Amino acid sequence: MNAPARKRVAVLMGGTSAEREVSLESGRQCAEALREAGYDTFEIDVTADIRALLDALDPRPDVVFNALHGNFGEDGNIQGLLNLLDLPYTHSGVLSSALAMDKAAARAVFATEGLGIARGMLASREEILAGDVMPRPYVIKPNSEGSSVGVQIIEAGANGPDPDALETDSMLVEEFIPGRELTVAVMGAPGEDPRPLAVTELRPTKGFYDYEAKYTDGVTEHLVPAPVSEGVYDQAMAWAAKAHKALYCRGITRADFRYDDDRDALVILEVNTQPGMTRLSLVPEQATHCGITFPELVSWMVETAQCD
Repeated sequence: MNAPARKRVAVLMGGTSAEREVSLESGRQCAEALREAGYDTFEIDVTADIRALLDALDPRPDVVFNALHGNFGEDGNIQGLLNLLDLPYTHSGVLSSALAMDKAAARAVFATEGLGIARGMLASREEILAGDVMPRPYVIKPNSEGSSVGVQIIEAGANGPDPDALETDSMLVEEFIPGRELTVAVMGAPGEDPRPLAVTELRPTKGFYDYEAKYTDGVTEHLVPAPVSEGVYDQAMAWAAKAHKALYCRGITRADFRYDDDRDALVILEVNTQPGMTRLSLVPEQATHCGITFPELVSWMVETAQCD
């Protein structure tokens, strides 16, 4: 996985979504690892100014490392722009990025593939505030945000949804699945079978695995390999690889699951095509568990980068 020292890599980071700060940290740490691996690396703080981005990409890099999260960076938009510029980039392409970012669309793909999903529906802000749209407990989440941004759990006997948290008019409402939070990272080079790395169980010290729990040191315990039965472990690994392939993903993805011990039921929640790459992040942690260092991981991502 040694890199040619002369290969020039632009790391896109920041962006304008609610996940900007996480993206900046991911970008900084990935750039540092790429330099350690021998790449000529420079960072670009992406804003809403597309002209500034185009200027920053001149002279052309050999590869673009996409460390953006959320809208524009994760939904197919930046991927489409890089395709037009004929600049090879890491992670998934336009179609898979758009599908995975749209949780309702991804759920439909998962169901077609025979993967377990929670009972759910799309609902407008008006419908949600008018009263319960399904029996409690249930979860409300934006249909197209990541990092658990804007997620609410509406429990039996508790107050209704917080109107201020309903920032979009397209919300996904799903039954709340009790049990364990599991996640699986997948490496998938173009033309090769996806490789699931490991299963991690996430145990927040309080509440659920929300934005704070994901990105605050010490708030969540990561157990890898997850202490689940061999059958559940193998099922999560297989489903993560199957979801990666069904959404036409490439590069790195991370599939998130809930496992209900009482019902012995595994449910896939979503696939992240731009998972976090900070020191707290799950993908580098699972890679390390498999004997892949952080510089080796980002080198692999650069060497398998391509346009659609």
